[in-house]
Amino acid sequence: MNDLTPDRLAALKALLEVRKSTLLSQFPGRTASEFTRTPAVEEIETSPADSASNRTLNQLEAEADEHRLAQLAAIRHALAKFDQGEYGICESCGGPIGASRLDARPEACLCIGCQTRMERRGH
Repeated sequence: MNDLTPDRLAALKALLEVRKSTLLSQFPGRTASEFTRTPAVEEIETSPADSASNRTLNQLEAEADEHRLAQLAAIRHALAKFDQGEYGICESCGGPIGASRLDARPEACLCIGCQTRMERRGH
């Protein structure tokens, strides 16, 4: 599990748990699996400019929700890796994910080399 000490691993897991709770709190009364978004701004018959503004606001809110849900999925995936004893192992090459990378992005599932290659390929 690379060069991470048990204390450091515990701190990273705790950080992931806090981030998960924070994200879940942004979906009050719902779990991410039952998430259905209601429009942030009601789209009623108004002037074309108002309707366009309302649609834009709703699209932005939907994109923000999608981003939060993607973050939540990545965090849950990382927490599952702890349970499997595979946290800190690159899912592409099987090598260790550097401790400094995990400190910066505890939900990282790829080492910096594999992440860079993936981004260069445009995926």
